[in-house]
Amino acid sequence: MSFGVFFLFLTNLFGLFAWGTDHGEEGCGCRFVNTYTFNLYEEKTKLHANISPGKENWIAAGAGKSGLTYNYAITYNWAEVELYIDKGKGTDHINKQIFDKLYANKDQIESEFGGSLNWDYVEGRRACLIRWTYSEAGLKDEDKWDDLQDKMIDAMIRLEKALKNHIVRLAI
Repeated sequence: MSFGVFFLFLTNLFGLFAWGTDHGEEGCGCRFVNTYTFNLYEEKTKLHANISPGKENWIAAGAGKSGLTYNYAITYNWAEVELYIDKGKGTDHINKQIFDKLYANKDQIESEFGGSLNWDYVEGRRACLIRWTYSEAGLKDEDKWDDLQDKMIDAMIRLEKALKNHIVRLAI
């Protein structure tokens, strides 16, 4: 994952103004990342409004309970939005309990979301995820970024709306 390409994508997504350096496979190239100002995100939701991109291929914002975050993630080939459940080291059983409580409302959550979600629990892995994945574009498809960003923002808004009341009711 090239930090520069991901930073460029996120700065466009969140309407930030900065310089980005791409040290990817094709060499180094600096460019001004404000190829356009993407203010649509803040017009629709403030969920990630005060979060700055880092070197990871994801960006997270709190979901209202410790250990639960709403994440945008992207690779060269796909993108996703997710609820990431991880209360920290030694909390595998608590993460699973939270996941199970939300999974008990799967039909209602997916109905409110407006489609199927990937309910990702793997025995032995600490974190659990509830996510929507878009595999039609990724970082390599710069000509599709506008559409991809719109789809990710829309999915994040729907995911937060579908999960919010269920998360509030969690006794954790």
